[in-house]
Amino acid sequence: MGSPKGLGTSSPPPPAKKYAVTKPISMAGPTPADIQRNFELKKYMLHSGLYESKKDSAKRQEVLQRLGQIVKGWVKQITGLRGYTNQMVEDANALIFTFGSYQLGVHGPGSDIDTLCIGPRYVNREEDFFFTLHDILANTEEVTELQPVPDAHVPVMKFKFDGISIDLLYASISHLVVPEDLDISDLSVLHNVDEPTVRSLNGCRVADQILKLVPNAERFRTTLCCLKLWAKRRGVYSNVTGFLGGVNWALLVAHICQLYPNAVPSMLVSRFFRVYTQWRWPNPVMLCPIEENELGFSIWNPRKNPRDRTHIMPIITPAYPCMNSSYNVSTSTLRVMMEQFQYGNKICEEIELNNVQWSALFESNIFFENYKNYLQIDLIAADVDDLRAWKGWVESRLRQLTLMIERDTLGKLQCHPHPREYVDTSKQCAHCAFFMGLQRKQGEIVQEGQQFDIRGTVEQFRHSVNMYMFWEPGMDIYVSHVRRRQIPSYVSADDYRQSRPSRPTAQLQRPCKPFHEDVVFSSEHGQKNHKRKYDDRLDMNPSTSPQRQNSISPDIMSKSLGNMARNSSCQFEASQVQHPGSCGFSGVCGSKELRNVECVDLTNRGQEELNTRKQSPDCASNSSVITSVTNGSSSPEDIGSGLKAGCIDDNISCIEGLNEKFQNATRGTDSATLEKEMPSRNEVLRAELL
Repeated sequence: MGSPKGLGTSSPPPPAKKYAVTKPISMAGPTPADIQRNFELKKYMLHSGLYESKKDSAKRQEVLQRLGQIVKGWVKQITGLRGYTNQMVEDANALIFTFGSYQLGVHGPGSDIDTLCIGPRYVNREEDFFFTLHDILANTEEVTELQPVPDAHVPVMKFKFDGISIDLLYASISHLVVPEDLDISDLSVLHNVDEPTVRSLNGCRVADQILKLVPNAERFRTTLCCLKLWAKRRGVYSNVTGFLGGVNWALLVAHICQLYPNAVPSMLVSRFFRVYTQWRWPNPVMLCPIEENELGFSIWNPRKNPRDRTHIMPIITPAYPCMNSSYNVSTSTLRVMMEQFQYGNKICEEIELNNVQWSALFESNIFFENYKNYLQIDLIAADVDDLRAWKGWVESRLRQLTLMIERDTLGKLQCHPHPREYVDTSKQCAHCAFFMGLQRKQGEIVQEGQQFDIRGTVEQFRHSVNMYMFWEPGMDIYVSHVRRRQIPSYVSADDYRQSRPSRPTAQLQRPCKPFHEDVVFSSEHGQKNHKRKYDDRLDMNPSTSPQRQNSISPDIMSKSLGNMARNSSCQFEASQVQHPGSCGFSGVCGSKELRNVECVDLTNRGQEELNTRKQSPDCASNSSVITSVTNGSSSPEDIGSGLKAGCIDDNISCIEGLNEKFQNATRGTDSATLEKEMPSRNEVLRAELL
């Protein structure tokens, strides 16, 4: 029997609300020191220009309103062409929904707007959206840089509307007339639609669910803005190249908000790194239990779906049908991200000790100082519009090159794609370049003379890229190698701080140097062999693409691509087939034909020589690799165990003891500056046993 009211008896505290699939790690709120750090973090974010002005916000609203009018007129036009009655034409409707950063409220100046157009069932994507609406937009004065991507995983049209970047998706639902008050979160919108439509609809449905599942939406937004800025500065913000995109970061941050429901953003940023440096991938991150439904759409389930077992960093969307939003992540990109999480965790610990300021967390990662070997992927086209389409296609395939290299080298050769493009403005043709860092897997035992021959891999990648259905004359791709000291001069100083000697024009007319000088090579002019003292070597053996040889005239190529010659190797080992003067581009080293894609051969020296060179300062940049990530392969059974109830609890219990361990490490400082998040003794023991 309960006690009568007013007798002063204390009732037990209510149980902690379960925001996610597990209980919160800590319900503690901020200390005065946390509040001060939070103020400093917000001040830094404000000075970093993360927030747009009211004028810019109003312009976005106007653009969305204008776009809504265009799609309504488009649907009415299609309705009339289909032979429907005048009343049907009058009632015909289409709606514009937003999702992504704009819907979540974390967009900044210059951010694009992810939009979804929902139309009736008789207006299709293939013809009506990508042709009729495309032509309407192309003839709209405010629209520029219009680029359709119909074969993407989620078909999209990209363009700028009055200077604002728009990604427009389309979903045709089962309604004959789309109501103005359509509830997109209702499962009825998924009736009788195909998989691409489901993926298009889920962008909006996921954004709405995220905001419903976080304890405090405003703190979530601030934390997400902060982590997005950090990810961009550290070079790990790019879904297309195998890192994480906007929705992935939103889901990761939302999960931290669930685990620390009363924390302020400064605490949440610190906990973000503390949790995910300890996370046991491929156990999934989930905001809510995975829902099954009679609609029959495929959901993420590694126990049933063999393809899901290959996902190494699953981050599951909270709206039905639940999917893995991070299927693009590869072993190499996960290694890079885990490395950056460790970096962030270390800096946050220093911030909590008042040793450094928040600016230290957001220092840029100097990509071109991290490796000695790089692949350089040059893209050219006849004009800027063609290059935009060509670049979008190739960029969407770059992660395939990473996966193919990992596959063909059994994971022994690691890739780090750089999620940024560079432009050589000295070229007369439209040009851009991407770079990919290469290194041998740390701890890998190699034998004398062992080679990673990826020439076939590069050729296969080139072949897949050349299947572009919208290919136009002038579109070409060149894959070459550069050493760190050979990085092209058009790479900005912010990305490459080491000084580089200027290259006189006359140097470009000479045969290019070999990629690494530690190998015995034989030049085409019969020079003596030389031995040098570097770690790895990329030998280039050009291959010709007959279907692309005549895409650009030799005169144009010789004028516009002369400076690219330095990125290719013209000298080979005696056992290799030699192509006199072949530097990958005609008109530079005497080649009479245009050679498109160069093949790559990465040679590993003997283990004894490797151990000797590890003591050299030149090898220092390749030493910061997390072996637990690269060595941590899992069996299908282990990967599939992500859905078991205990797996996520294990991840959390592994983290619960970290707060006390950090306090022990900082004992002696003022206790008012430290958090009072003390897990139970059993939880600490559990964490130490894991």
